Amino acid sequence: MLEQLTKIVQELGQDAVVKNDAIPNDKNEAVLEETSNSIFSSLKDIANGTDFSEIVGLLQGKDIEKSNPTIQKISSAVSNSLSQKLGIDATTASSTAASMIPKILSSLIGKANNPKDTSINLSGLLDSLTGGDSPMHASIMDAIDTYGVHFGLDQNSDGKIDFEDAKELTKKGGLGAMLGKLFGR
Repeated sequence: MLEQLTKIVQELGQDAVVKNDAIPNDKNEAVLEETSNSIFSSLKDIANGTDFSEIVGLLQGKDIEKSNPTIQKISSAVSNSLSQKLGIDATTASSTAASMIPKILSSLIGKANNPKDTSINLSGLLDSLTGGDSPMHASIMDAIDTYGVHFGLDQNSDGKIDFEDAKELTKKGGLGAMLGKLFGR
């Protein structure tokens, strides 16, 4: 996923970074790379946080604007990273991040939600953000897939536990409610 994100940042960062006189030309590539890394890190932090509805809302692709608190959180992280790691002026870093982040996330989420775009999918995106390629994650997901239907986790009755079920569960009490159902509480 980081590779796809980096491509999107390279593509959409031209106006905000390369054509920005306040960012020295010799730092353009470093700014774009750090932006990718910081966005990815921020998304991972959000996905692994206690409020799963925050990442679900973001991945639905609604309200990807500067005023969205999640977008503001990511923009702030990117801005701080650009200032601290690369010495970019705080005002420049803030305005650059604020102009890029909504466009980048909109493109990333649009690609993930587009069944015709095979470069990235929603499941792969979530796996990247939550450590889905680890053996522990795989075994937990296998157990949820196998036994979750019996515990009422299949919210849309399609015979599988997936992102759509997670979205429904967040509306009904979040991750705690889902785990409570899974463990019989």
